[in-house]
Amino acid sequence: MSKRNDFSITNDMKTYLDKALKANQSINLTRVTDIDQAILLHLEDSLAVSEEFSKAPDGLYADLGSGGGFPGVPLALSFNRKTLLVDSVKKKMTVVSNILSEMNLSNLIETYDGRIEELAKERPKAFSVLTARALTSLPSLLELASPLLQQEGILIALKSKEEDDFDNVSLENKLGMRKVNKRSYHLSDGVTYRTVYTFEKYKDPEVKLPRRLGMAQKRPYLQ
Repeated sequence: MSKRNDFSITNDMKTYLDKALKANQSINLTRVTDIDQAILLHLEDSLAVSEEFSKAPDGLYADLGSGGGFPGVPLALSFNRKTLLVDSVKKKMTVVSNILSEMNLSNLIETYDGRIEELAKERPKAFSVLTARALTSLPSLLELASPLLQQEGILIALKSKEEDDFDNVSLENKLGMRKVNKRSYHLSDGVTYRTVYTFEKYKDPEVKLPRRLGMAQKRPYLQ
């Protein structure tokens, strides 16, 4: 296990964070309000998966369940990659979109205020890399991600704890997603623990995806 400190926080990232924290006074974008904690838990935490992100194939990036724009905005800025922030809470996405517009970043980073299953129907196989931070369980997340990803696209799942050392070959075969790496580390405070899982889409799923709204979370494919 390693401590993560090989990241570069830019002025644009700090400006975005400052604006998000200011907006947080009127709409709940984040539970973190202290600036130093926000730098650690939003900027550093986002950039800690740069190692995995850098290995993604070229193409469009989407951050699922993006909330206040993390890890999507820092990763988009760090890698200058065309990005879509996805969250079903319209008010959050409106605020985030306004901040991006103020910063003249709308050409690089766009927002989508709908369900992931809806996006998969609108833009199947459109993305080369997805991230999701503390969004849902890995079985549910794999199901949501599979129809969005192009062949050889990757899903990067950021977790605050390990999920029973996830290893489910049957589920992976069914969804066309296989685990390629798991890495655990501490952030620079030496205390905050993280695990990142990386999955690759290696074939089309054996089941029809996406299913009805909410099914991936309520009854994920476990067998």
